[in-house]
Amino acid sequence: MTELSKRILFAVPAAAFFIFITWLGDFYFVGLVILVALFIQRELSMLASGAGFEPDNLFPYTIGLWILLSPYLPHALAIGMGIFLLFIAIQIFKSGDYALKQVIGTFFCGIYAPLGLLAIILIRNTGAVEVGFALTMVLLLMVWGNDVFAYFGGKYLGKHKLAPDISPNKTWEGFFFGILGALFGLIIAYFSVPVDLPVSLLVLAPATLLISIFGPVGDLTASRIKRAANAKDASDILPGHGGFFDRFDALILAGPVFYLYLYALKNLGYVSF
Repeated sequence: MTELSKRILFAVPAAAFFIFITWLGDFYFVGLVILVALFIQRELSMLASGAGFEPDNLFPYTIGLWILLSPYLPHALAIGMGIFLLFIAIQIFKSGDYALKQVIGTFFCGIYAPLGLLAIILIRNTGAVEVGFALTMVLLLMVWGNDVFAYFGGKYLGKHKLAPDISPNKTWEGFFFGILGALFGLIIAYFSVPVDLPVSLLVLAPATLLISIFGPVGDLTASRIKRAANAKDASDILPGHGGFFDRFDALILAGPVFYLYLYALKNLGYVSF
């Protein structure tokens, strides 16, 4: 069985399951996002260790859970400050460069994936239940469309390297095909989800460019981290896809940029959620 066949056989049912949980919403969706974030944090911790920035064993997950649960926690800011003070107080008694590298590794592993995935929770909670689901589907299909079109566009037409020192397989041809894929994903989501969104397709269209920029940046970030750790994949837990970080790397940055886009539309008066 080819690697592409493995990817498809796993990706289709996995995507269907993720969409189902997204439709259920509520604590089902939040719980799934937290579980994914914890897996990514574990993989990031192993990669950071391989790159010489071994994080603390406990605090990345503590920070991550605080970030992801912050919309639901009473006194969230005070709790976060307490976690910060406790972590710094413990670290100050460690000596040498190891302590500094552990601080850097801990904060990166604690913040990067949870903050990115928090945006997806916030999008799912935007407006009415049906609207939040539709907007989340718009995000997911734009990211997936970008990924698929960029893969095949780069594979069969790619000639000009996008970032050869970070990810030799990525090309400018793949990048531009990815924009088309994101637009295609937006159109499918907009017309297939039976919800009347309070925002037009034309107003959402510029988001495809943002997704097509920051999704690949997330992918390149993952590639750079794996290269520093001398690892091909974040792990081998997902057949044909590597690890959770390999699968969600684009979404970690695409989620926040789409949330900020919706936030800007709302505050500029273009939509009312």
